[in-house]
Amino acid sequence: MQLEPDYKFLIKLAHTKMPYGKYKGRYLIDIPEYYIVWYKNHGFPKGKLGDMLLEVYQLKLNGLEGMIRKIQKEYPLS
Repeated sequence: MQLEPDYKFLIKLAHTKMPYGKYKGRYLIDIPEYYIVWYKNHGFPKGKLGDMLLEVYQLKLNGLEGMIRKIQKEYPLS
């Protein structure tokens, strides 16, 4: 079994901004790690936003924020 990344999801994630709260308007990948960890400990929101915040948590945990920033540059939204 070979795992393939979901490229469309990663491109969407790279361009999604926080819709509310203290970090409203910031790209999800640019939200401070402590805030993402707070969500991890208290529960992510339901739906797509929660899925994306969980992915951001995993990316930050593994030091892969640069991959998302590279996607932002190489795949700009039209």
